[in-house]
Amino acid sequence: MTDLIAKTNIDSRLAEILTPVIEGMGFELVRVRLMSGKSKTLQIMAQRPDGGIEVDECGEISTMVSATLDVEDPIEDTYTLEVSSPGIDRPLTRLKDFDDWQGYEAKLETTELIDGRRRFKGTLQGTEGSEVLVEIEDNTDGEVVIGLQFDWLSDAKLVLTDELIRDVLKSRKETGQIDEAQYDEVITELPEEGDETAPRGEAKEH
Repeated sequence: MTDLIAKTNIDSRLAEILTPVIEGMGFELVRVRLMSGKSKTLQIMAQRPDGGIEVDECGEISTMVSATLDVEDPIEDTYTLEVSSPGIDRPLTRLKDFDDWQGYEAKLETTELIDGRRRFKGTLQGTEGSEVLVEIEDNTDGEVVIGLQFDWLSDAKLVLTDELIRDVLKSRKETGQIDEAQYDEVITELPEEGDETAPRGEAKEH
């Protein structure tokens, strides 16, 4: 079985090098991408097993990753290292992610055409064996649950919805990932429909 943590051969090599380093620090590697352009950028997404990560923890990972890559030297030329959290509308890169985020809306893409299409959008329904289950709108049958083999996927990420924002912020508040002392208020309730002035799922800093 493959995963979506790494995309290219160099990404896979980097994941092979960095996974034990990051896991040894008590974190999980969510995704690694070496981006090309005028200059190369190594983007690493990581999190704690409970799903959170702090800015200073990203800094600690960055320091350890830099030291490791200086020794292993897998990247030609210079590059910029970026370490971040997966974000709210996070990529789904491991089979377990589809169970963890069951009930939320996601966009999925497959490498090959499946019933004439590569893109799917619907509500995650967990997994069954190596299949990702997703409830989609069907023109003929209405809402149906389909199974996509995890190995078929080329990309998958959560859709940024009010429900997702509310639940993630609520979870971060409950687990102490949002320090309420640093904010005027942490909003986890959605505004009434039609109220354009009320903020939607955000933390307002002093």
